[in-house]
Amino acid sequence: MAKKRILLKIGSNTLTKETNHISRGKIEDIGMQIAALKDDYEFIIVSSGAIAAAKQFVKLESQDKDVFVKQALASIGQPHLMRIYHENFSDLGLLISQCLLSYSDFEKEQSKINIVNTINVLVKNNYIPIINENDTVATDEIQFGDNDKLAALTAVLLNVDILIIATNTNGIYTKSSINNKIPETIALVNDIQVLEKEIGDSKSSHGSGGMQSKIDSAAIAKDANIETWIINGLEDNFILKALKNEIPFTKII
Repeated sequence: MAKKRILLKIGSNTLTKETNHISRGKIEDIGMQIAALKDDYEFIIVSSGAIAAAKQFVKLESQDKDVFVKQALASIGQPHLMRIYHENFSDLGLLISQCLLSYSDFEKEQSKINIVNTINVLVKNNYIPIINENDTVATDEIQFGDNDKLAALTAVLLNVDILIIATNTNGIYTKSSINNKIPETIALVNDIQVLEKEIGDSKSSHGSGGMQSKIDSAAIAKDANIETWIINGLEDNFILKALKNEIPFTKII
């Protein structure tokens, strides 16, 4: 049987476990799950975290909110981020590769063909592609989205079976339950407009997306008949538990 293909998008809050530095424990947790599932699933990762990785090592002279400073931080942090992935995944017998993309790549037919061919070769040879935006030349995800849209476009291009967006909530909550301060997860959705009515405009502390960008991404995936799962990535074994329906999360079909 052909393996199912999962695109896993990991946001900055998940990778840092809501701290100010990249969590090796979380990356190890993700690697252990991929290792446990590798006979039945193939994984492509879209990972944020380059800026967070850089902030552990450097402080640049300028305003932190300056987009050019963030681009510079991303440039510094990206190799550190990949090193952490490599060290943790290689201990589990997993091989990784780096792919840097920008939105202009999705607008050119030859670029799209090149992306698909390259990633298919990597996956066929048991390499896990780890994708991030090419922040040195593009600023889309730095300014808004935390790689959510990039993940959705990549999921469609690579014809994945499931887009998993790992975040810091148990999926999307109903508005009334948030108002009552007892969050209740919306488990299954097939109408994106229903979700639009439920979300607020909150942003995450390290990420730049919030729930709106995740819903926008789910809409892109849904148009291509790809399921989107919005899961609490702070939970240990969150992929394994979601596959067994052992934790609350939002599934958009």
